[in-house]
Amino acid sequence: MESPFFLPAIAACRILLAWVQLPVLDGLQIDHQLTSPLTSYFRLKEGLWIYHNGVDPYLGGILKHSPLFLSLFSAVPPGRVAWALADIVGAWALVRIWRSRQQLGQSRRDGLVGAAYLLNPYLLLPSLAFSTSTFENAIILLTIMFAAEGRPSPALLALALSIHLSLSALLLLVPILMLLVTSPASRLASPCQFGGSYWMVLKYASEFVVYWFVLVCAASIMAGGVWNWMHESWGASLILPDLTPNPGLWWYFFTEMFDHFRPFFLMVFSTHLAIYVMPVCIKFQHDALYAAFLLLGILGTFKPYLTLADPGLFLSMFAVFPEIYPYLRHAVVTALLHAHASLLLPLFHALWVIEGRGNANFYYAASLVMGIAGGAGIVDACFAGMRIAIGNISEAESGKWEVVQE
Repeated sequence: MESPFFLPAIAACRILLAWVQLPVLDGLQIDHQLTSPLTSYFRLKEGLWIYHNGVDPYLGGILKHSPLFLSLFSAVPPGRVAWALADIVGAWALVRIWRSRQQLGQSRRDGLVGAAYLLNPYLLLPSLAFSTSTFENAIILLTIMFAAEGRPSPALLALALSIHLSLSALLLLVPILMLLVTSPASRLASPCQFGGSYWMVLKYASEFVVYWFVLVCAASIMAGGVWNWMHESWGASLILPDLTPNPGLWWYFFTEMFDHFRPFFLMVFSTHLAIYVMPVCIKFQHDALYAAFLLLGILGTFKPYLTLADPGLFLSMFAVFPEIYPYLRHAVVTALLHAHASLLLPLFHALWVIEGRGNANFYYAASLVMGIAGGAGIVDACFAGMRIAIGNISEAESGKWEVVQE
């Protein structure tokens, strides 16, 4: 993996895989674990057909994608190579983030970091299923890469695009703004107060609003001068109109929910996602890149329409933070939970949907295992990020420590 040809070889294999026609790959496009109503290729293809025939594609409630996807794939026909290139761009961005973190121009670990993305089955399978989450992940990594390299305008534009494509990415706004005014180098071992300029944060926030507004106007023009795409695209993450099963925690809860209580719990679930932003950013104000990493883990566990690509991005980013490895307490347990969920999800999905021998409780039980795996990874990463500041303590010294509660 230390060879300079290792990462290009993996990228070349990914391109070759895009040209291979395997019958088994066609079934992936309808797999609920790999695609959601917001990322489905079939829905996007149907929306493109309606769009090309001069009909508003958002009238039927089928299309949940951004108008920017309609514009992109109207000019460039969707194909396997596009998804392969998005994977390679994501891996390249992750390697650049690693180099910025280590303040290096190039390192022997670049191949391992890139492989953590390209060979991650949570990311590879959704890409083979033509899930648009592949493009969303690539743009998120480009956002973090530009911010880590101190390039504010490209970072803010990419962030605005990322939020435009997936409203849940709004959670990354605060850590990205913090990262733009601080260093991406690891500060976990020496925590301190936030040292960036609040005036620059405000300036960058204003620039972000401008980019976001321009993208909104452009999307409305592409949608035919109408604004109903906001309700169908962004609104889907807030009001959950489609309860198609997925590995997330929302769908079954709201399937069983009485309509009378639905608005209240929609507000609770949406607020639950947002309440993590400030505590994480305050606690890790000395390392904004790590704060963004933790928030990606929260998105990969509690996102409304979850697919395997969401926890996959969080797991791949572990490769950027090798300094926390000695302080992870339950790495084996977390890995086994993910392996357990990865086996149960397709098995119970087949028993319920294909064989008809199970029911929704089977599949949701596997979703709960996936949620526990995601939560275990977040808690362990959060603990390791704080524990590293204490350093190694010998057994003789550990007896001198005493926990005191006032």
